Amino acid sequence: MRTRSREVVKKELEQERKRLDMYLDREAAMLDKNGVQSYGIGSRNLQRYNIALTEIQNTIEKIRNRIRELENELQGRAPRRAMGIVPHDW
Repeated sequence: MRTRSREVVKKELEQERKRLDMYLDREAAMLDKNGVQSYGIGSRNLQRYNIALTEIQNTIEKIRNRIRELENELQGRAPRRAMGIVPHDW
């Protein structure tokens, strides 16, 4: 496994934090009382956002997890690993 330099990890961490800020701003705008997603008058319809609030919130959680992983990598902690458990009936 090849390790990445601290500068590369720091740059990626900075980008993820900026991305998180943008998603949090979008979420706040959607939750604002004036943040109407769609409405219609007669036969005309207007959709303000092309993405659902739940998708924004799921992405925010994924970005936060990625930030935690990058911070751990900077601190020298091992990255998380997936493992499987197979139950046996003896």
